[in-house]
Amino acid sequence: MNEDAPQGTDLPEEAELPAIEFQSPGRFAVHNPQPDLPEAEAWESAPFLLGRHGSLERFAQPHEARAHALALLSQAQRSINLYSDDLEPWLYHHSSIQDVCTRFLLVHPRNRLRILLRDTTRAVRDGHRLITLARRLSSNCQIRKLHPDYPTEESAYLLIDDRGLLLRPQLDQYAGYALYNDPGRVRLRQAQFNQAWDTSITDPDLRSFLL
Repeated sequence: MNEDAPQGTDLPEEAELPAIEFQSPGRFAVHNPQPDLPEAEAWESAPFLLGRHGSLERFAQPHEARAHALALLSQAQRSINLYSDDLEPWLYHHSSIQDVCTRFLLVHPRNRLRILLRDTTRAVRDGHRLITLARRLSSNCQIRKLHPDYPTEESAYLLIDDRGLLLRPQLDQYAGYALYNDPGRVRLRQAQFNQAWDTSITDPDLRSFLL
């Protein structure tokens, strides 16, 4: 013990802090921030009727191609056949397209949607609404890959029943044309599609995705 240390202290005892009064504000709502990207707007359909409109309708812009594709798909009654390089996400990867294809497949058990692709890599890697649809309704919606030995076309087309056709002759361009009542041209394209489909294969990557 240090004898030189003071025997007492003049320091005041540590004062206690006053109690903090807290009143609960009750329930309150949490407002999460809105997503940066808004929901995709619905596409507008072209105003032409399948089986009635006889003129050839040319298009050169993406929104024009989308309007014709949506119009044709929404009027399909029995069959939809799509021949595509990579499932063209700018044209077919949209809720408006998925919705009309879903309605088409559900309205009658015999309705068929067949998709034939030259390359499935992009659609499998990035995801696609029509692949999702094929997974849900696999009994009447099929996606296959063109056989590697089968001669390919540098074009993409959509066939609706025995009347409608949407064709883009050049894959690197948006331009093409739509027909709403041309059984002759549709019949020729349908024969080409059927031949390619009969020799087509199931892509392992696509199969694992659908499973």
